[in-house]
Amino acid sequence: MTSFPFPRRSLCCAAVLWGALAATAHAQTAQGLRGAPRPASPAAPAAAPQVPKRAAGDFIVAVVNRELVTNSEVQSRVERIVQEESKRGTQLPPRDELQRQVLDQLIDERAQLAFARETGVRVDEADIDRAVQSIAAQNQMTVAQIRERMRSEGIDYLRLRENLRDQMLLERVREREVQSRIRITDTEIENWLAGQRTKAGLSTEYNIAQVLVSVPEGAGPTELAQRRAIAVQALQRIHAGADFATVVREVSDASKDNGGALGLRPAARLPDVFVEAVTPLKPGEVAPQVVRSGAGFHIIKLVERKDANLAVTETHARHILLRPGPALTEDAAMARLIGYKRDIEGGRARFEDLARRFSEDGSAASGGDLGWAGPGRYVPEFEQALNELQPNQISDPVTSRFGVHLIQLLERRQTELDARQQREAARSALKEEKYEAAYNEWARETRARAYVEMREPPQ
Repeated sequence: MTSFPFPRRSLCCAAVLWGALAATAHAQTAQGLRGAPRPASPAAPAAAPQVPKRAAGDFIVAVVNRELVTNSEVQSRVERIVQEESKRGTQLPPRDELQRQVLDQLIDERAQLAFARETGVRVDEADIDRAVQSIAAQNQMTVAQIRERMRSEGIDYLRLRENLRDQMLLERVREREVQSRIRITDTEIENWLAGQRTKAGLSTEYNIAQVLVSVPEGAGPTELAQRRAIAVQALQRIHAGADFATVVREVSDASKDNGGALGLRPAARLPDVFVEAVTPLKPGEVAPQVVRSGAGFHIIKLVERKDANLAVTETHARHILLRPGPALTEDAAMARLIGYKRDIEGGRARFEDLARRFSEDGSAASGGDLGWAGPGRYVPEFEQALNELQPNQISDPVTSRFGVHLIQLLERRQTELDARQQREAARSALKEEKYEAAYNEWARETRARAYVEMREPPQ
């Protein structure tokens, strides 16, 4: 059975607001179990945490640094996943395997939170205030009403704020650490662009100059070695500073006009060995090795390269983003966005007004407007949904690593990208392709640095 694909963001056990209150109440119990404060270092603690009286039926399943993971946390998250994924028809692993995966995820989260605190990641009180206000707006309540309801239920409002702080810390440290690990080379960019041009039926044009030392048909090994030695000696002269055109006149058996230049030709009209030789070169550079072909031995110089400009389809879109967390499950966020979609399509609300009021994204102030964007700008799930829309059409809710989106396509246009824009598009697409592997590597390293002690269930 394959592993269940957990999203990268933290999963928290809560429905809408009242689910959040229950989650916060559970967190209060867990906090009681955690006992002593965290040490400054993630190394093994000097002594086991002091554990007060446990809640009935609950027990500790793991210690991560000085944080505890309880069985009730694991079971609560398992139940939430089962409920959400059963509605989507997702095939889940057996219950014991799912519990193991959830426990692993909770351990990872504890280790990552410790790393965030140790490395100076901060969430200001103002950030938490905005998150609470967003929760209140989503539940059509005021902050005062939320606090009063929590007080009446005997639930600590400060614990809800700490849950929100942890969620935001996780998001920030993950984005910071993962993005810093992604490296994009010039070669990768060139290869990506070449692939896009091939898909579009476009071809880069090259102006190549050559010195040809021809080899007669049927030449034996001795003659081959002699002809190759002539080519190698000519290449050494050029590398030592000799003028390429002068060497062409003195040595080449091909055309000597224009310094041996062939003129601009599409890559498809050049020998593959020529294209391979000049691909890594900049204009004016000479290939470091002699190139062999059926005609003989060649010294290759790149005079000019003309990349075909990519014409891409750009989209102008807007969205409403809800972030699942302590006060909102992914399922509840999707249900809320479905309601927004109905209201917009029924003429009872405007997309931009709902975005300004409810979206948890920097684009909220502009009504969710994301401006014009080319391929590779958005995460794959968002981009795929966007590509399936017609102008003015609204998507169903779409889940990405940032949260749950409601997307509206406003316009499309064809735009020819200049060289700088092409490279930027390539870099963005390559970063997204590498994100998953970079995250998994960082998560493994972070967990390996943490002190993790597994506990057996009480007998």
